[in-house]
Amino acid sequence: MTQNRLAPDNLSGPQKAAVLFLVMGEKFTKNYLKELDDQSIKTIGKHMAEINYIPSDVCNTVLDEFVSGFEKDVNLSVSGRDFLTSIIDESLDKDTAREVMKLIDNRKDKEPFRDLIYIPAENIYTLIRGEHPQTVALILCYLPQQKAAEVLNLFPEDQKAEIALRILTTDNVDTNVVNELDEALNSNLAKVSISSKKLDGLETLVNILNEVDGKTEESVLSFIEKEDTTLAEAIRQKMFIFEDLLVLDDRHFREVLQNVDNQVLSRALKTSSEEMKQKVFGNLSSRAAEMLKEDMEVMGPVKLSDVEAAQQEILKTTKQLEAEGKVVIAKGKEDAFV
Repeated sequence: MTQNRLAPDNLSGPQKAAVLFLVMGEKFTKNYLKELDDQSIKTIGKHMAEINYIPSDVCNTVLDEFVSGFEKDVNLSVSGRDFLTSIIDESLDKDTAREVMKLIDNRKDKEPFRDLIYIPAENIYTLIRGEHPQTVALILCYLPQQKAAEVLNLFPEDQKAEIALRILTTDNVDTNVVNELDEALNSNLAKVSISSKKLDGLETLVNILNEVDGKTEESVLSFIEKEDTTLAEAIRQKMFIFEDLLVLDDRHFREVLQNVDNQVLSRALKTSSEEMKQKVFGNLSSRAAEMLKEDMEVMGPVKLSDVEAAQQEILKTTKQLEAEGKVVIAKGKEDAFV
């Protein structure tokens, strides 16, 4: 399987998009892919599937460029920062969100301890619990009230009172002292920053393709297959497992059964769940169900690889029927039938 070695100096446009989508997460990516043309989806999807590790410099380079693009877009009729913040809150894990927000804030006059706003209260507590109560009080004074309250609540009862008292008496503080403390905390924060990001690009792409329509899915897979047949096969193997056929309604399930050879079906059911077997028998005529049961009884031991091949053949048939509009596969909550 092809594997890209990413470096910040020679990233192509599609590679940058693939990195961004993997970092931002499936929810962001699925929504954004709807706005892209087929060729872009194919190219970016191929790069996503090949990525399983994103070095920190690559991650930071792509995020930096992404943030810069938002800030330079003068055509937005809404606040780019507000829009970007809402995307970040919904799409990113906490560590990645903090990195993106730091990139935004580094372009502005930075207030002391601003980086602490974007990390969980528990992490802040771990970071400052060993500091002198006066130092803790100073830091909490610079945090938003809700965040400061969350952090203070994590301290032992005897320390809470002392810190609260020192907050009351905190007045003018030397700017140099504040800046030095901020720098010291930032150096410790760097230890928990994104040093690298281990990802399963293949798994991420599979999850995304399982949510898109059949035409888009097949278009992406066909493109990848021309470039890398092994990679395409790995994606197909992961995408839609045999037991997922249980989501088909009976009318569509019968359409699948009518297009599958009995010998293939009997092998495929060898390792299937009792629920799947009952669904198959229940959607066949009494005579056909009895014949299938007899075939399974006299079949004897079968190689697991042969069973899996039979299941893949049925899945391929199902996907073909879906592409022809003869079968509908419910994907995700939005496709639930009511």
